[in-house]
Amino acid sequence: MGSDLNRQIILIAGPTASGKSALALRLAEELNGVIINTDSMQVYNVLEQLTARPGKAELERVPHYLYGHVSPSLAYSTGRWFSDVEGLLKSPELFEKTLIFAGGTGLYFRALLGGLSTMPAIPEAVRSFWRKQDGELGAEKLHEMLVLKDPLAAASLRPTDSQRIVRALEVFDTSGRSIIEWQKETGRALINAATARKIIIEPDRQWLGSRIAKRFEAMMEEGAIEEVKSLLSLGLSQELPAMRAIGVKEIAEVLAGRIRAEQAAELATIATRQYAKRQMTWFRNQLGDDWERVPYP
Repeated sequence: MGSDLNRQIILIAGPTASGKSALALRLAEELNGVIINTDSMQVYNVLEQLTARPGKAELERVPHYLYGHVSPSLAYSTGRWFSDVEGLLKSPELFEKTLIFAGGTGLYFRALLGGLSTMPAIPEAVRSFWRKQDGELGAEKLHEMLVLKDPLAAASLRPTDSQRIVRALEVFDTSGRSIIEWQKETGRALINAATARKIIIEPDRQWLGSRIAKRFEAMMEEGAIEEVKSLLSLGLSQELPAMRAIGVKEIAEVLAGRIRAEQAAELATIATRQYAKRQMTWFRNQLGDDWERVPYP
């Protein structure tokens, strides 16, 4: 595939709650299209409300792919998503369709356009060691260790981002090279960046902050608490990506009787706004001038 992929493709990136799904839905209906999930949290099958996955009404309007197809017990990676998309692109039923990739995970868009870097296979002993260290020492201590081992990677990661810090330590211990160096060695792109239409939604921050608050209130009313209850009943490791979805920790505190639902909503709203700010910064710095920038969908 790659540069010889002769079909209409639209990419829609943007921060959470910015209206990506609504824009994708409208374009899909206008252009005989399908929507492909480009968000790392919307792949999980338990968290429909908390991850703002398209609902039944949206799914009935146009075909959607790679939404809610992964168990929260799995650590779904960019590589797995890339492989799933590669399979979709070979599906005969999609050959005549406009493909609309919509979501907020920057690394997914980077992989689509520039290929996926080849990472070293991590031995189980190395993986287990750093997972154990994370549980015992915490993210900030591991970040201090990463500064000494791989300052290049450490400079690019927040000291609280334990998942990526652990990953960087695993890669360095296995290969002796920075994960940043590995990431620069990209592979084959899945789509032609020159012919795809690329859109970034860049909403007003005050508008987005208000929208985030209203959306989380709606999530709470429409079943988010029951979703988290179901997720917790699985007894999964706290280190799995699904367990780190914004709102899970806060609602778990409600279920444990330690805070009220209103407090959980406030805390989750703050966390979501912070996440949206990081997304906007990433898109602004990582995606080039060939992307259309629109203030709202």
